Amino acid sequence: MGAEEATMQSGPRTSVRWLHFGLWAAQGLLALAFGMAGVLKVSAPLAELAHKMAWTAAVPGPLVRFIGASELTGVLGLILPSVTRIRPKLTALAGAGLATVMVLAMAFHLSRGEAHVIGVNLVLGSLAAFVAWGRFRGAPIPPRA
Repeated sequence: MGAEEATMQSGPRTSVRWLHFGLWAAQGLLALAFGMAGVLKVSAPLAELAHKMAWTAAVPGPLVRFIGASELTGVLGLILPSVTRIRPKLTALAGAGLATVMVLAMAFHLSRGEAHVIGVNLVLGSLAAFVAWGRFRGAPIPPRA
């Protein structure tokens, strides 16, 4: 086999390997970001939280706690199904869910005239959409046999 044939044969496999690496990196970053935000929203006193995240003062406290719990559930969905290979498609669904949450967060912030803060939502939403696409189509993780 010539060098060109070897390159052609390893090319797609190498691309998928890099895609897996990129997806795991995105999953890790998302888990870190949503994990920290979720723990804060679930555990911090609401008055203290309002100083860190002004929007929390504009919504009912139980909704803030629900959003935090949802973010923590999303973190589990991003990591556990892929690591255990038990229903790994749930990772893609978690990514889609978190991307949806970020779209809703952007709409909420825009409605409050807080366009300056949607950059974080845009980055996290894009990463979550990348994970959703990647784990559905680009480089899905096969379920455990």
